[in-house]
Amino acid sequence: MKLFTKGLLLIAVPSAVELALLGFVFDTQEQTAQAARWVDNSRQILYQSSALVDPLLREAARVRTAMVTGDASAIDRHAVWVDLNDRLAKLDALVADTPPQAERVRNMRHAIDAYREQSAAISQALHQGRGLNAYRALETGALPRQIAVLRDELADFDAAASQLDAERSAALGERRELQQRALIAVVFGSMLIWAVTAFVFARSIGRRLEVLTDNAERLGSGRPLAAPLSGSDEIAGLDAVLHQTDARLREAEAEQAALKTQLEARVGELAAVNEELRQETQDNEMFIYSVSHDLRSPLVNLQGFSKELHVSCDELDSLVADARLPDSEQRRMTHILDGDVRESLHYLRSAVARAASIIDALLRISRAGRLEYQWQRVSVGRAVGRVVDAMQGAILQRAATVTVRELPPAWGDPAAVEQIFSSLIGNALNFLDPARHGRIEIGALEAESVDANEPRAPRMRTYYVRDNGLGIPAAYLSKVFRAFQRLHGDVASGEGIGLAVVRRTVERHGGRVWVESAEGAGSTFFVVLPEQPVRF
Repeated sequence: MKLFTKGLLLIAVPSAVELALLGFVFDTQEQTAQAARWVDNSRQILYQSSALVDPLLREAARVRTAMVTGDASAIDRHAVWVDLNDRLAKLDALVADTPPQAERVRNMRHAIDAYREQSAAISQALHQGRGLNAYRALETGALPRQIAVLRDELADFDAAASQLDAERSAALGERRELQQRALIAVVFGSMLIWAVTAFVFARSIGRRLEVLTDNAERLGSGRPLAAPLSGSDEIAGLDAVLHQTDARLREAEAEQAALKTQLEARVGELAAVNEELRQETQDNEMFIYSVSHDLRSPLVNLQGFSKELHVSCDELDSLVADARLPDSEQRRMTHILDGDVRESLHYLRSAVARAASIIDALLRISRAGRLEYQWQRVSVGRAVGRVVDAMQGAILQRAATVTVRELPPAWGDPAAVEQIFSSLIGNALNFLDPARHGRIEIGALEAESVDANEPRAPRMRTYYVRDNGLGIPAAYLSKVFRAFQRLHGDVASGEGIGLAVVRRTVERHGGRVWVESAEGAGSTFFVVLPEQPVRF
């Protein structure tokens, strides 16, 4: 049963009992009102009966006065009889449900009618001048018989009415007392019913809520839950959800434990791979350094021997000139010395110089990975300023315009940061388009926001070096940061390792570098460096 249905029952049951109690109260009130009406009826009867005698007595006095004075004008008062008839009619209506009283009212009406006829007869006799011997008894002051009959009947009527009034007043008092008791009983009964119903409902719901609360606390602390609640109300539904959540949490914990085990295994594997990569990188750097160092001695020897061979060729030229050989032999010797030998020596010396520059490039790459950095806050603006000042000769030679925007500081090695921008600015100068005025701009983008879920992530700054030079073809963009990759070799010299060294240096700072370019429109190199130390 749903809580809504239980709530309706909680309201309906006490309400039904209250309706029954209210019906009893209304019935008691109706009986009390009826008793009050009966009491009022009795009071009206007594009032109307008390007003009957005085008009008749006054009329009897007027009749005696008329008989004594012989003046009939005092008798002719029609309003008296109309008033008496009205009062008798009201009494008759008031006692219609009481036959003895109704009979007495009829007797009083007969007596009043008889006395009215007698008064009318006296009045007529006085008007006609006839004698009043038949009515002489009225002159002595004796009460007329009809009025005496009326008084006797009225006395009996008043006695019965007074008794009935007393009975009805007593009944009214009892009814009112019963009504008060009923109201008190209804009030206390209603309060008791509501209290009992609320107690039963609260006790039932309270126990279920205690179980639900206990299960919630158990779920929060990771303890096993109590048995599920029975029923189909909302509390049972919430308890079922708690049990489902507990089951899912336990499944998730098991999955998390398995994932943690796998993660630990993967972390171990990754650590081993990293160590292997570190060792391989170190070995490669040492190999490059060793090979470069070991190759330098043979190259020096080749350079020395090539110079000696060149000197020997000069001496042979002198000897041939002094030997006075035949013209054909002399031309042949000159062709061999000036053509084949000197040309071979030129190619040999060029190859040796090329090999030496490659060895120097390898050493630079090796040093870029092994160099110990002095970490500190670097003023990028000052570093770029020093680079631009050092390149003023090349800038003036190419008639280029270099614009330096506001550059926020970064965290890194000052020499390494300066080398990064030196390579990028020098690269931009080397590949400006001779067909148009060269422009180079160095600036910084807005600071990148830090992810709130990664509190250890450093705040990064993005710098750029933009030029309007020759640009880079789209097919070559993925190779631009590789070593020994040269584009526009006819425009600028070099071994093609500058950008590779830049990428290696930026990555050691925890940043990244990329380029956006369009052939014939220029290039923009972006460098991301940390603004604060990286927390590990």
